[in-house]
Amino acid sequence: MTETSLPPVAPGTAVPAPRAEAVLAPEGLPAALPPRRATPRRYAMCRPDHFAVRYAINPWMHPGDPVDRDLAVAQWEALRQTYLDLGHVVEVVPGLPEQPDMVFAANGGVVLGGRALGARFAHVERAAEGPAFAAWLRARGVPVHEPEHVGEGEGDFLVVGDRLLAGTGFRTAPAAHEEAARVLDAEVVPLRLVDPRYYHLDTALAVLADDDVAYVRGAFDPDALATLERLYPHALVVGEQDAGVLGLNAVSDGLHVVLPAAATRMAADLAARGYVPVPVDLSELLKGGGSVKCCTLELRG
Repeated sequence: MTETSLPPVAPGTAVPAPRAEAVLAPEGLPAALPPRRATPRRYAMCRPDHFAVRYAINPWMHPGDPVDRDLAVAQWEALRQTYLDLGHVVEVVPGLPEQPDMVFAANGGVVLGGRALGARFAHVERAAEGPAFAAWLRARGVPVHEPEHVGEGEGDFLVVGDRLLAGTGFRTAPAAHEEAARVLDAEVVPLRLVDPRYYHLDTALAVLADDDVAYVRGAFDPDALATLERLYPHALVVGEQDAGVLGLNAVSDGLHVVLPAAATRMAADLAARGYVPVPVDLSELLKGGGSVKCCTLELRG
């Protein structure tokens, strides 16, 4: 792949993509890259007023490490403002004092076509989050199906066009995939995760557009890799350096890709593909094992 570099930019600043005629299509892509178009989105987020690392339920969490909550809030606010500046709507879910991980709102459910599949968490430490997010959605008129099986919302269910990519291996049970297909009336494609650093699908794979994704190969078993290669032959394959800072825990509106500022090579590769990278710094929330996408639940329909 052609080496590409970007100059340093302040977090939250969109990095313009190269002009179309100057773009060298990455290896394996057509010479003429498809046009990228932004679509306004509606997101739910939960302010990290109660964020802390009190327990360890993923390899990123170390309870002895100090957490600067004021910095976590400031970084979260910068992410929220980034979405607003890009023209998106952000609604804020009240956090529960005893739920320090509730800031990771993506895990609170999956909303598709104006209805939602609620969340059932694998660990007792987060169990109260599921009912809290479900109540918040119902108060806004969204019908919520109470899940029968363990499933952690958009952590393991990612909407790509007309299908749901569904992770399993660490958190979400395979039976939840069948439940999601039935409740959300969508094609569900199972993908098994094998590296505990990428304990949710949204840490290993980013949705860039309705027909485009990015992922890190080492997160998936051979069957899942074969599936991804078949469905997305021109996907961006991200290296371990960027994946290891949760660079794939990103949010795209089809043009702008909001991603961790430390994922510099991924940002360069996105720009070469016609996207506009928007780097943000969520280093304090990374101590809980989450970044941009973890903080962002999309409200569809």
